[in-house]
Amino acid sequence: MVFVDSNVPMYVAGRDHPLRDRARRFLERARSGDVDICTSTEVLQEILYRYAALKRLDLAASVYDLFVHICPTVLPVALADTDRARALLVSSRGITVRDAVHAAVMLNHDVSEIATFDEGFDALDGISRVDLR
Repeated sequence: MVFVDSNVPMYVAGRDHPLRDRARRFLERARSGDVDICTSTEVLQEILYRYAALKRLDLAASVYDLFVHICPTVLPVALADTDRARALLVSSRGITVRDAVHAAVMLNHDVSEIATFDEGFDALDGISRVDLR
């Protein structure tokens, strides 16, 4: 199981970008069943938040709906996750709060791989980024 960060579906939906094709290929592999994926309610919130901030509610809805269709396993964020995220923030230098929450959800659900372009996850023990080339 591979956890998918918000930047993967957002690069697919966004403007032309050097990472867009890599993100698209990964999600196509997931859609075809070549890779099992999951995400969290926090990732879905990030998608909605970003597009709402851009005043693109149409895009918020379409990216959200398509991603949930491709990724039916959506993990909740619970108190145990925010507790672990707090501990990760103290023990890991340079990690953002959002990344700490994602990492905590992953670790609490025994998910060790993440699809993301965010290099901040490289500093975390027990988590590795999948190669999106």
